[in-house]
Amino acid sequence: MTPSRRTVLGASGALAAASALPASAAPAVGDAAWLQAVLERYAGFGVKASGGTGDNACGAWLEGELKKIGYRTERQTFQAPFFDAANVTLVSGSARAAVIPQAPVTPTGSVGVTGPLRAYDPTADLAGAIALISLPKRGWAAIADPQVNRPVTDALRRGAIAAVAITNGPSGEAVALNARPERPPFDKPVAILAPKDAAPFLAAAKAAAAATLTTAGRGGTRPAWNLIGRLDRKAEKTIILSTPRSGWFTCVAERGSGLAAWLALAHWLAADQRGYNLELLATSGHEYLYMGGEKYLEEKAPKPARTRLWCHIGASLAARAWEDQGGVLRPLPTVDPGRGLTATADILDRVKTIFHGLPGLEATRLADRANAGGELINVIEAGYPTAIGEAGLHPYFHTRADDLRCTSGELVAPAAQAFRKAIAAAVA
Repeated sequence: MTPSRRTVLGASGALAAASALPASAAPAVGDAAWLQAVLERYAGFGVKASGGTGDNACGAWLEGELKKIGYRTERQTFQAPFFDAANVTLVSGSARAAVIPQAPVTPTGSVGVTGPLRAYDPTADLAGAIALISLPKRGWAAIADPQVNRPVTDALRRGAIAAVAITNGPSGEAVALNARPERPPFDKPVAILAPKDAAPFLAAAKAAAAATLTTAGRGGTRPAWNLIGRLDRKAEKTIILSTPRSGWFTCVAERGSGLAAWLALAHWLAADQRGYNLELLATSGHEYLYMGGEKYLEEKAPKPARTRLWCHIGASLAARAWEDQGGVLRPLPTVDPGRGLTATADILDRVKTIFHGLPGLEATRLADRANAGGELINVIEAGYPTAIGEAGLHPYFHTRADDLRCTSGELVAPAAQAFRKAIAAAVA
């Protein structure tokens, strides 16, 4: 899947291309053309890694949009890991492929690490080797997933000098994996290899051929920030509407589809829900296991007793469905059902009725520690009594190919409308 020209525009190009969304003081929440404009603007900021150029430019743009509606804005700053890659490759003989270094990165230095490439199994001799781990075919999201963490940990414990995981999934692309921010998850280099690039390395591993893994670059921490928008109406209770804005790559379906709905709902809330204070949150640090969301909960969020509703729109709200035709994915005009919705017991039945007929979202489950996804896990654990939350995967989730073809305003519109109805019903 080759990124479109719009997808790879730098942040400066996007800002020069358009200074604002189509004029509308209060766009209809389900206005597909307006939502499409938001998606295109978000895509134009490029890579959204926390605290990077694209993430910061996107946050500044959203800040301006909220101010136009009347929200008072605040930037909550924190330090997030980063890694500017110079050379991130796996090489064996004539085979060479770009890899994704597992963040926070344990770098190899410019010369890389070299050893025999060996396929991982629990009994293999991996001493001095680069372990090649072929993961099961499914969607992937985090390095803490036991199906990733256990074989990598085991390989390094048994003497492997590095590990390379093949994230076998529907797209054939390498899938970046979320991680805790405090330190690298492993003390030896670990990288992700795309399934579409794996064949020559799997053959090399059978022969224990020499290979070199290089994860060279500059890393450390840098400032990142949450955007908070507030309308203080001196009310007793507050409605919180949150969504992440950062991600590993361009993230148009993963992040952009939810952010488009979030921004439309920000307009509606300002015009309609006059009986409540409003708190709009667009977090950075999402790749580091909800780092920005955790910072907001710790330092800025209204207390549970002062909150009427917390509505969280997470990943892949309205991603496109794809059909596998002999290993080639073809786009469909329908939404991918790989998304889920949860709600607290007090509003569960009302929310379930509203989302009826929306694939993936209609099977609304109870929002508890077992069912909640993404940042809503922390919200539930913090004791917020009334909450709605969405989270999901899609075929190009966490890959470089998550561009404008992976969603559309028409796909976002039904979900955005349903969230408007659900919020209104929850606070009625």
